[in-house]
Amino acid sequence: MAAMRNGAIPGSRGTVRPLRLLGDQALRAPCEEVSDFDAALARLVEDLFATMYAAGGVGLAANQIGVGLRVFVYDCPDDEDRRHLGHVVNPRLAEADGVTVRGTEGCLSLPGIESGTPRFDRAVVEGVTVTGEPVRVEGSGFFARCLQHECDHLDGGLFLDRLGGLRRRRVLWAARRAPWARGRA
Repeated sequence: MAAMRNGAIPGSRGTVRPLRLLGDQALRAPCEEVSDFDAALARLVEDLFATMYAAGGVGLAANQIGVGLRVFVYDCPDDEDRRHLGHVVNPRLAEADGVTVRGTEGCLSLPGIESGTPRFDRAVVEGVTVTGEPVRVEGSGFFARCLQHECDHLDGGLFLDRLGGLRRRRVLWAARRAPWARGRA
């Protein structure tokens, strides 16, 4: 794994938090802008990395662990298998263009469920780091899909919102029957 500037592996000091699953209202509420760049924000980023790695994901938004702030982390390859590792605070999807590709997409908030989801092949996200430094992240292919997916989360969206017809019905059918959905409304 890549080392951070202080030598620590992202998430190594974090706490794995419970993931919010489909049906949880935290996933549908648009997240608030971060205004305090403090130790609590740094802990949140560490916890996001720890939780993402524990769940085997490539990206994770703060509302997926019940925190309504505009923050996400990623450790995601692109189509050329180049690794992209980082976080964005107060991200804004500045550009999403190129061809639209229907690729397999899943979500840690719908474990075990995937569907062909249309996304642009290129995306640019602008925001700041945990210390408030400006950051611009550009991705193509699978990494562009990840960036768009995480930005959707922070606006209260899920990948299934981008599905229509039979694909959407299949995802909802699978979600109702998933082991993690037992006992959920």
